[in-house]
Amino acid sequence: MAKKVKLPTDPNKKAKEILDMVTGEKEEQQTDPIKAAAAALGRQGGLKGGKARAKALTAKQRSEIAKKAAAKRWNKKN
Repeated sequence: MAKKVKLPTDPNKKAKEILDMVTGEKEEQQTDPIKAAAAALGRQGGLKGGKARAKALTAKQRSEIAKKAAAKRWNKKN
């Protein structure tokens, strides 16, 4: 899925950016391969993190965390 291009707020600059993209004068910005690799690694760890943490906790610890979270949810003040 392609990322959304952030356009300037100035109408004249925005029109020029769109025109440049349509005519092909402006190439799409290439993402830095190092940043892309770091993002992929971070996502991998994020997908594993919750399951690994739940596996490491005891039933009592999970219960305490759940109670604390429920208390925070129900004691919100607008």
